[in-house]
Amino acid sequence: MSDLFSSFSIAASGMESQARRLRHVSENISNADTPGYRRKTVNFHAETDRATGVSRVQVGPVQLDPRELPRIYDPGHALADENGFYNGSTVDLMIEVADAREAGRSYEANLRVFDQTRQMAQGLLDLLRR
Repeated sequence: MSDLFSSFSIAASGMESQARRLRHVSENISNADTPGYRRKTVNFHAETDRATGVSRVQVGPVQLDPRELPRIYDPGHALADENGFYNGSTVDLMIEVADAREAGRSYEANLRVFDQTRQMAQGLLDLLRR
């Protein structure tokens, strides 16, 4: 029975991690045209719970894109310097949409694992009741 609870824990940590990733992707998309905005990313790593011995997915700290901000020429922009340039954003909408799809699909896969584990636990309880 503890293996079933471990499966719940692993799947739930995967869903939580992908939800956080999707939150940052949506922030990036909403700020794609914000001057000076740097794309946010998160990394995942495995962390073992000492009490149960189960490895779970954990989200690392938020990292900002280290690339140099693109210089955009628009002399009429309020933030343009004396040469007509201002700093753009490091967000690429194609990458963000791909990341959003990947995070959504990974979330759905973890949800299916969670649901299958729930069904197995329910089947086991039904067998034990007989």
